[in-house]
Amino acid sequence: MRIWLDGALREADSARVSVLDHGLTVGDGVFETVKVVAGQPFALTRHLDRLTRSARVLGLPDPDHDEVRRACTAVLEAGPMPLGRLRITCTGGHGPLGTGRGPHGPTLVVTVAETTRRPGSTAAVTVPWTRNERGALAGVKSTSYAENLVALDHARRLGASEALLGNTAGQLCEGTMSNVFVVLDGEIHTPPVSSGCLPGVTRALVVEWTGAKETDLPLDVLGRADEIFLTSSLRDVQALHRIDGRELPGAPGPVTAEAMRSFDERSGRDLDP
Repeated sequence: MRIWLDGALREADSARVSVLDHGLTVGDGVFETVKVVAGQPFALTRHLDRLTRSARVLGLPDPDHDEVRRACTAVLEAGPMPLGRLRITCTGGHGPLGTGRGPHGPTLVVTVAETTRRPGSTAAVTVPWTRNERGALAGVKSTSYAENLVALDHARRLGASEALLGNTAGQLCEGTMSNVFVVLDGEIHTPPVSSGCLPGVTRALVVEWTGAKETDLPLDVLGRADEIFLTSSLRDVQALHRIDGRELPGAPGPVTAEAMRSFDERSGRDLDP
């Protein structure tokens, strides 16, 4: 595996980040996960735009999009693969212990690993923790990911692959690694960004391509929705066949199946929509 680190392509065993890097010491960093299809990144422009928005919230310098694109090209050419996970990480860089940043500037790491296509349906559970829709990092894809890991570990112990969270207002928000959509009376709905959810790249494309409505939804909508599906860069559109103890037989249902078909067709026509 080759890794791009601060301006150069390196072997994995020689790529080193300082133990004083702010991404490690205080979680001062942002990242993007980009799907790779036949050696090419999908929706890279949208991911870079979100990376910049996240960096600005943390007060990090705007990532140099040209440099990030060069880094992505370099790691992909060094290890071509049919389906992969490209990870772009920007941190506050080498700094002093504590919250203050040092003078060294940010750290940029880009790496890639092969992955496999997710199954057409999966199981999820709701968890007792909430998203703070008014928090400083609401909607930011931050490297401060421990809260998600705790929730996801809880879900996996219950035989699910994803954990769904409400927000402090008792509304449906998102999954730890996904956005959530529900089908009610044949119409697709998803929580608005104001719910505190991450503005997912795949989420935005599904909203555009299916006409899904952004709707404030109570958390208990999961108990009565006709169909439920998740979206993310590596899931694309993935149906739920079980939520908590509730089975959703026949998943994917007809509306979800059409959303899956539409996403596959349109994303296949344009790798940077």
